[in-house]
Amino acid sequence: MKYHGAARRRLRQLGRFGSALGRRAAWGGHIVPTFWWDGHPNFGDDLTPWLLPRYGLVPQYREPRSARLVGVGSLLEFLPPEFSGAIWGSGLMRDQRHPLPAASVLAVRGPMTAERIGLQDEPAYGDPGLLVSRHRARPDGDGRIAVVPHGHHRPHVALAERVRAAGDMARVVNVHQRAGAAVGEIAASRAVITTSLHGLITADSYGLPAIWTTLDPPLDGGEFKFRDYEAAVTPGRSRYREFDASQPLEELAATAWAADAERVARLNDGLEAAIGRASGLSLGQRAFPVGIVSALRG
Repeated sequence: MKYHGAARRRLRQLGRFGSALGRRAAWGGHIVPTFWWDGHPNFGDDLTPWLLPRYGLVPQYREPRSARLVGVGSLLEFLPPEFSGAIWGSGLMRDQRHPLPAASVLAVRGPMTAERIGLQDEPAYGDPGLLVSRHRARPDGDGRIAVVPHGHHRPHVALAERVRAAGDMARVVNVHQRAGAAVGEIAASRAVITTSLHGLITADSYGLPAIWTTLDPPLDGGEFKFRDYEAAVTPGRSRYREFDASQPLEELAATAWAADAERVARLNDGLEAAIGRASGLSLGQRAFPVGIVSALRG
């Protein structure tokens, strides 16, 4: 069965419902038709179904036109102009206008996204991935540099060589795994070097020094999503560093710095207040856990 096939998707949904049963916050909540990228395994995209049950919402995967909520990720280009559901911390992938006048915007990733979707009032800012440290304590540190390549960059020869040269001082985090596993590996590190946006976001959640860089092939949308995120979290400053294939990872990591903890805490407060307002938007189809079987069939 293919990862994105209907049968596999239903099995994953059943597993998410089972996990949500263990979250007291989800009892009495609602099953909400939700869109996140589910085309292949990726821990950043997995954060939406990982986080929402902790706030009393149980996501049921739906394509954009039938979704009532979108969360973590660069997802807004997928939404049709008439989308009337809720947006919680999502962002645009590309630096292009994409008005969404009918949407209920609870939060967006950053001010660049806000301007390009046509918001008149300032919403809450931040990627919901910043909230992971409020739900999972930092594990014991392993003293290593976490190298978090985007999936497109895992085969990058020069990066792999730098990792090998660092020996036991560095570890590569596989982004193609579930949220909890990847978050735990990043959180255990002493510094983060990443070409994955959610590598940077996870570092910020745990107050870790981090830098981000770019490699070939370029990501769709270029640097826009990073710049958008930084405009919310580290306004006026960037942790971008050019990758030098001859530079040891230790030297590159020495230039890393952590986002301001108080600012991250304020953004997290805003994100939690925003998702708390979702219950007043009639997003849910049915009370949880009633209706699980029919939801799986839907």
